[in-house]
Amino acid sequence: MSSLITFENMKFGKLTVIEKDGEFFFIGNEIAELLGYSNYRKAVMVHVDEEDKLRSQIGYAGQMREVTLINESGLYSLILSSKLLQAKEFKRWVTKDVLPSIRKNGGYIRNQENLSKEEILANAVLLANNLITEKEKVIEDLEPKAKYFDELVNNHLLTNFRNTAKELHIPQKVFIQFLIDKELIYRDKKNRLLPYAKNNKGYFEVKEWCKEGSEAVGIQTFVTPKGRHYLLLLIGGEKTRDR
Repeated sequence: MSSLITFENMKFGKLTVIEKDGEFFFIGNEIAELLGYSNYRKAVMVHVDEEDKLRSQIGYAGQMREVTLINESGLYSLILSSKLLQAKEFKRWVTKDVLPSIRKNGGYIRNQENLSKEEILANAVLLANNLITEKEKVIEDLEPKAKYFDELVNNHLLTNFRNTAKELHIPQKVFIQFLIDKELIYRDKKNRLLPYAKNNKGYFEVKEWCKEGSEAVGIQTFVTPKGRHYLLLLIGGEKTRDR
């Protein structure tokens, strides 16, 4: 599978890059012209080794054409043999700017003011698709870490009834009975304190626990930061009415 991308440079002109099976190719005659050769075909024939070029049909200048493509090695051969003063500058532009940009993003978005709307759109779509794929991969890699971090933070922010009562400066038994009276929690048949689902608006969380070195498991109700804030206001209101 191959893709064709065109670039424009104010100094050198139009450059076409074909990516085929992970390898970059260039149109031989086009490179020879950019490097100042007078006879493009002869330059490619003389200076580029046979193993560095191939004949291929591509969509070029609005139609299918059979052209000679050269790989990166062939590109360097034409650059080294060029008498153009800016040959080294051209090499730097291609090898330090264009190709790394394609490898990273799948496209090149600078210096395209002279491209057609269709070419700009094609480059933009290709770039967007590659960025989306890259972003999805990053998200996929980060999801397990994010989940672990969230669970770690949540476990540290949750407090049991005893510690919550201490924070609110209320005896634990009084605090628990207050929650039962307000129908925020209840005792089930196993004497476990559980939140009423209808009244639990993020105030409590029920967590499973497992005793280390034992097969014993169970559940325990914790108070969330939102729950502590709500209870602080609720208890404060009760104290105000009792005065």
